[in-house]
Amino acid sequence: MKIEFAPLNVPLQRRLQTAATLQWVFSFLALAQCCLAAIVLLALSDWWMGALLYAGWLWLDWDTPSSGGRRSQWVRTWRVWDYFRDYFPLKLVKTVDLDPKKNYIFGFHPHGLVSSSKASLSYLVSRPEGGNVAVIAVGGAPESLDARPGALTLQVRNRKGFIKLALKHGAQLVPVFSFGENELFDQMENPTGSPLRTLQNRLQSIMGVAMPLFHARGVFQYSFGLLPYRKPINTIVGKPIPVVQTPSPSSEDIECLHKVYLESLSELFEQHKHIYGLDEHQHLTFI
Repeated sequence: MKIEFAPLNVPLQRRLQTAATLQWVFSFLALAQCCLAAIVLLALSDWWMGALLYAGWLWLDWDTPSSGGRRSQWVRTWRVWDYFRDYFPLKLVKTVDLDPKKNYIFGFHPHGLVSSSKASLSYLVSRPEGGNVAVIAVGGAPESLDARPGALTLQVRNRKGFIKLALKHGAQLVPVFSFGENELFDQMENPTGSPLRTLQNRLQSIMGVAMPLFHARGVFQYSFGLLPYRKPINTIVGKPIPVVQTPSPSSEDIECLHKVYLESLSELFEQHKHIYGLDEHQHLTFI
């Protein structure tokens, strides 16, 4: 394999963007394991009190993620997020203004790599003061196994939990499609029925998370590695779908709103696909 190395005269800004993205990849893949190892080492050393204090804090803080989290304005203003955004670059496009007095559920497509807590989502969209947005990667873990450049297949036909949640709390549904999302990584071929896909499905059923074997570029070369490709991502936020609060939605209520949601998502994609380089014959496929 021929290796394409990065030039030596890369501007400092681009190097900082790569460093910001590298820390994100590390955090996603290894930060939890490193923290766990640190706690174990502390517990087995003369610094065991530190591990005990951390365990106590973990116990006291256990419900925070499902009750709105703990926002830190200081962390939100770190420059590292600007460098991370500009690596791709990322662009968020809203098609309409949203009412800050209402709560919303954004159905994000394509694919996800993380799970969502029902308790956390319910907490956000049930706040009477409004102004909250819960973003759900509807395809979830199984869809990530099909995520690769050019993929337009979404696992959404049997995903109706977010529809029921929207009805139960009266949250407005908003379809969101991110053009360029699937262009960031390549993935080993794993067609349905292949030994690799069978193993991935088995692991997902056991652990609850998918294990896509993805790859892209490295830090100092562009031929292999786990850093995402520098491709633009344009996330389009669609028009809200009005939802009438139904504390105990019936199957018919859920089916009806789900159908409207799929139609709105398809319309959003078709309206914008030409702007972002897709052909007329390219359409979303729902499974």
